[in-house]
Amino acid sequence: MIKTIIIDDEPLAASIIQEYLSEFPQFEIVKVCQDGFEGLKAVQKFLPDLIFLDVQMPKITGFEMLELVEDPPAVIFTTAFDEYAVKAFDAMAVDYLLKPFSMSRFSQAIDRFLQQFPTEKNTSKSEEFSGLAEKRDRLVVRVKNEIKIIPTAEVVYFEAEGDYIAIHTPSGKFLKKMTMKALEEAIDPFRFVRVHRSFILNVNQIAKIEPYERENYLVKLLSGGQVPVSKSGYSRLRQVLGL
Repeated sequence: MIKTIIIDDEPLAASIIQEYLSEFPQFEIVKVCQDGFEGLKAVQKFLPDLIFLDVQMPKITGFEMLELVEDPPAVIFTTAFDEYAVKAFDAMAVDYLLKPFSMSRFSQAIDRFLQQFPTEKNTSKSEEFSGLAEKRDRLVVRVKNEIKIIPTAEVVYFEAEGDYIAIHTPSGKFLKKMTMKALEEAIDPFRFVRVHRSFILNVNQIAKIEPYERENYLVKLLSGGQVPVSKSGYSRLRQVLGL
């Protein structure tokens, strides 16, 4: 059986997917969830082969939920908003169903999934999902068994730590599995500057900039800390600050 989870905050939409999927006996619906938090727990518990995922949901979006899954399953997005289509396919989604969708269109999505399953099943997609969002004003991280939403305006700086980024805020440090490149593409370039290979800095947190050695610099932060700045990073910083 192909384990399947439906994640949609609209009961009618979820029931339609259940009805359509009943025509395909090889699929087993192991859970129906009404928001991203519930969906995340279900994905971690049941390890499904496929999820039907709404985009706009309370608390966290479907894209944000996927960022918290270490090894995301195959995904068919279901949403009433067509503006997310490009982003969904950039994330290697199996398909993108625009509500309301017919049984015929649903069947096409299922056929597309079956053509890929199991030969392409669950290759690591966490990196692909990590850079999904448009210029965002918040980040979602997992802290033990809880989900924390961090407004980017509260971030002092980001630091690379292996396969993760460390998010430094006045309330503490949080880890998120994401590359610096993906992060840089997802946050406001007028607020955050890549000042070093390992650091992205919130320019509103700068107290002063001091020469360090050769053509490198140090940024002194309002919080009292400091961040190294490379030659190329200093050039980008000057440009953003209008120096």
